[in-house]
Amino acid sequence: MTPIRHNQSDSDPVLDAVHDCVLAVGVRRTTLTDVARRAGVSRMTLYRRWPDVRTLVGDLMTREWVSVAVEAMPERRAGTGTRTRLVEGLVAGVRAFRAHPLFVKILDVDPELLLPYVLDRRGASQDALLKLVSGALAEGHADGSVRADHLDRQARSVLLVVQSFTLSLRTMTDEDDPDLNSAAFLGELRDILERTLTP
Repeated sequence: MTPIRHNQSDSDPVLDAVHDCVLAVGVRRTTLTDVARRAGVSRMTLYRRWPDVRTLVGDLMTREWVSVAVEAMPERRAGTGTRTRLVEGLVAGVRAFRAHPLFVKILDVDPELLLPYVLDRRGASQDALLKLVSGALAEGHADGSVRADHLDRQARSVLLVVQSFTLSLRTMTDEDDPDLNSAAFLGELRDILERTLTP
C-alpha cells in the first residue's frame, strides 16, 4: 500500500522525513541527525520542537492514524444513517491501519512503542480518534440511528473494540481458512458494532 501523503496544508517536512526514516530502518535506529539531514533542517530546529525521536514519532503517528481514520469514513449519502457510516468507516479503518506501511513497520520492528498506549495511558492519537468517534455517535444519537447511551463511555468502548481488532487480529486469524481469515473477522467486527450501536 502506498504511504498516505497529505495535502500541502498538512505536510510537515520534518514529519515526512521521520516517516521515511522509520520505514527505512525502524524507530530504534532512527536518529534526530538522520531526520534533520533528510528534512533539510538543523538539529537545533528539531530540538526546539521535539526532545527525542520517540516524541517526534508520536506526532507522526498522530498525523498518520488520524488521517487513516478520516479517510476511511464514507461520504454522507442520502438515506444512509450515521450508524451505517460509522460502522463501515470503523471496519474500513481497521483494514487500512493493518495495511498502513508505518503501522506494519512499527508492529513488526518496534512493537514496544505501542505498549504504553495499550496498557498505561491514552495518547494524542487515541484522544483524536475518540473525538472523531464521539462526534459520529452524537450525530447518531440525534438522528436515532445509534443507541442512546453515555457518549464518552460509548465512544471509549467502541474504540477499545476497534483497537483490539487493529492490534491483535493477526494472533487470531488463519488466512488459509475462509471462516477464520481477516475478511471473516472484519465481518464479525461489523456485526459486533452493529449489534452494539443499534437502538
